[in-house]
Amino acid sequence: MAKTPSVVSDPSPTVRADVAGAGYAERIAFVLEVAERLHAYGTTAQRLEGAVVAVAQRLGLECEPWSNPTGMILSFSDPRRPGGVSDTTRVIRLAPGDTDLRKLCEADRIAEDVMAGRVGIAEGHAQLIQLDRPPGWRGRAMQVFGFGLASAAVAGLLRLPWLDIATAGLIGLMIGALELASQTRPRLQEAGDAVSGVIAGFVAIAVASFIGPLNLNTVTIAALIVLLPGMSLTNAVNELTSRHLVSGTARFAGALTTVLKLTIGTVIAFKAAEVIGLHPEIRGSRPQPDWVEALAVVCGAFAFAVLFRAARRDYWLVMLAAAGGYLISRFGGQAVGGPGGVFLAALVTSAAGNAYARFSQRPGALIRVPGIIMLVPGSIALRGVINLVQQQDIGAGSDAAIAVINTLMALVAGLLFGNLLVSARRNL
Repeated sequence: MAKTPSVVSDPSPTVRADVAGAGYAERIAFVLEVAERLHAYGTTAQRLEGAVVAVAQRLGLECEPWSNPTGMILSFSDPRRPGGVSDTTRVIRLAPGDTDLRKLCEADRIAEDVMAGRVGIAEGHAQLIQLDRPPGWRGRAMQVFGFGLASAAVAGLLRLPWLDIATAGLIGLMIGALELASQTRPRLQEAGDAVSGVIAGFVAIAVASFIGPLNLNTVTIAALIVLLPGMSLTNAVNELTSRHLVSGTARFAGALTTVLKLTIGTVIAFKAAEVIGLHPEIRGSRPQPDWVEALAVVCGAFAFAVLFRAARRDYWLVMLAAAGGYLISRFGGQAVGGPGGVFLAALVTSAAGNAYARFSQRPGALIRVPGIIMLVPGSIALRGVINLVQQQDIGAGSDAAIAVINTLMALVAGLLFGNLLVSARRNL
């Protein structure tokens, strides 16, 4: 049986009779709902705008979208009416999106069903609204567990001692619980990054003071890994290279603000420990064998499948993409240097995501997003800022800044050339 064309890959203006007969306001409402969903699920500006334009055209509408990380402006008109008669503009204020692969796939499926005539516009709109159902206790518990597992896995990838791995995992669980609590407390959510930095720094210092020595800064950064804005930095530069200058600049500023808030919290914890007289034992040791790193890759891939809220049937795909991206970067870096390995991983991941989208008629984000998550430079940025603040020396963070720039350039270059290698027929 032939596959139906994707809503976000076929911008053909051909409109079915039943869709053309739907009310103008009803069609606009559906496009708006799709746009809000894509924004909420972490879609970048260029992909969101391309998808919205394609959906609108299939519904017999002309749409000029403008997206940024905290809102959208969409102008609609009916090409069958005289110019200016049907012009409608909607301004929508939105919170910054967060990656949710299951809901992204569901929104894509619902939109395709509407375009293919399998469901009506009103029914499709209702199905999109049903995606707002909050997760149950099991889903919330899995998110907290994902925070802890991701932190421990990153510590394992760095081959830290077992006490360091356990400490990072414990802090990750605490931060996951804080993130869960902040979802219903706006003031806590606003200060959540700084509070997480305080928790990470103070718990690490307490363990190093009363239990045993730690790689203190490294453990703190591993514990905060899920909150680091490496993906936001990558998306920001990607949007800038795609000429979405306002969205890219805003996203870049938001990522830097997150790094600063995490640094502020961490430094507060370090200074408070000095005031109360705690003296942590610090060591530089990475004694773990190869099998620990291999196990950490599997655990990290599973953790990000949980944190990206993938559907259970897609866990294997997300894990394979995350592990594959890391391994290509790891061994490619040994052959051609660190930035070269990142470039190769981003290139393969981007091309594989586009190929998957072309042949499966599902969002390529299932491969593209997890494939680069272990490559993003968030931890390097945080380490550089922490060193800068601790030593009060601009030269202390310069090496980290250069490493961040090199990694970002390699990532974005890989994504761009991956799109050239295998063209994207879908925007998601």
